[in-house]
Amino acid sequence: MKLWDKGFSTDKKIDHFTVGNDRELDLQLAKYDVIASTAHAKMLGKIGLLTQKETDALVKELDLIAKSIEKGSFTIEDSFEDMHSKIEFLLIEKLGDTGKKIHTARSRNDQVLVAMHLYLKNELEEIKEQTKSLFSLLINLADKYKTVLLPGYTHLQIAMPSSFGLWFSAYAESLVDDLYFIDAAYKIADQNPLGSAAGYGSSFPIDRSFTTKEMGFATQKYNVVAAQMGRGKVEKATAFGMSSIAATLSKMAMDICLYMSQNFDFITFPDELTTGSSIMPHKKNPDVFELVRGKCNKIQAVPNQLILITNNLPSGYHRDLQLVKEVLVPAIQELKSCLDILTFSLKEVKVNTGILEDPKYDYLFSVDTLNELVLSGIPFRDAYKKMGMEINEGTFSPKKDIKHTHDGSLGNLCLNEIREKMNKV
Repeated sequence: MKLWDKGFSTDKKIDHFTVGNDRELDLQLAKYDVIASTAHAKMLGKIGLLTQKETDALVKELDLIAKSIEKGSFTIEDSFEDMHSKIEFLLIEKLGDTGKKIHTARSRNDQVLVAMHLYLKNELEEIKEQTKSLFSLLINLADKYKTVLLPGYTHLQIAMPSSFGLWFSAYAESLVDDLYFIDAAYKIADQNPLGSAAGYGSSFPIDRSFTTKEMGFATQKYNVVAAQMGRGKVEKATAFGMSSIAATLSKMAMDICLYMSQNFDFITFPDELTTGSSIMPHKKNPDVFELVRGKCNKIQAVPNQLILITNNLPSGYHRDLQLVKEVLVPAIQELKSCLDILTFSLKEVKVNTGILEDPKYDYLFSVDTLNELVLSGIPFRDAYKKMGMEINEGTFSPKKDIKHTHDGSLGNLCLNEIREKMNKV
């Protein structure tokens, strides 16, 4: 069944090429098409295009379809083009002519748009909650290990003293920035495009304010052409938010892979969270974190993929836009799985509390030792030269009782302030 069926069929090869994997992807979106269809049916009843009896019958059947989706028994067979045609078929099968009226005053274009907006609102909320869970874990780890020192690096060279408190809370505060992008994407998604039809509105006296309120949108996408042009744009906004989180996760995963190496030996994980080698019995490989790194790097490419698909399209609908779904929907599930596995794994992290006892890290304290000379009255440039000569001559004696007190330093992590930033998000 096709919503645009005019009594003749297209070549099967054309059908296969144009439908692609829409049926599979639509199983994740069908719930939202039912929500939108229910609101649409109620609106048609409100303006008199459906009787109350017809409205009630449609709402009842749509509720049954929603329950089948929730139970996992809803399917989209090859005889249907997409979720829209399957849902309409079920309504017609049960209600006859009443079922045929559900498509009045809408197009498959605004059906796809509103289902995607509803879907993205829900997924963005879930991503946000998962990110907040990871944030809370990182803040707690930062507090737990705030006094355990860790080498800081620039250019992968030993630089200055850091701490596990700084390291964990750095990624926590970075997640706050990432959620600013997620909130921006949510604001774009939280606009009702239903009623824009094929992109130019309808001659029916539809009530878009009613469906906006019924579906829980904050506002409408008022201009019908702008609503149609939002297809691809809302997906890009979501992808940029996701890529920001992915960049944070990928960087942390890379740190973890380095820190687990025997050459660093900063952190370890229980055996059950690592993998082995087929020929090297001593190996404890960080496969989970390597896959998080790789998957998140793929997610960071999603905005560019969407830009390349949509970049040169004029206003109005074009079939190219179908492709944004197959790029974004799997990426959303991938990001959620990465957030989940990182939170699961980091609960079991074990830190090395004696890292800086190794003399090779003595030069970490050169800046603090230099600063002590400046505090005693020696001009900075003279103190710097003096310290450089001692290092070159091998006479450098580090001052290890360091005191960092300013906001955000290893002696003053400002964890409560970072928590407050997250609370505001």
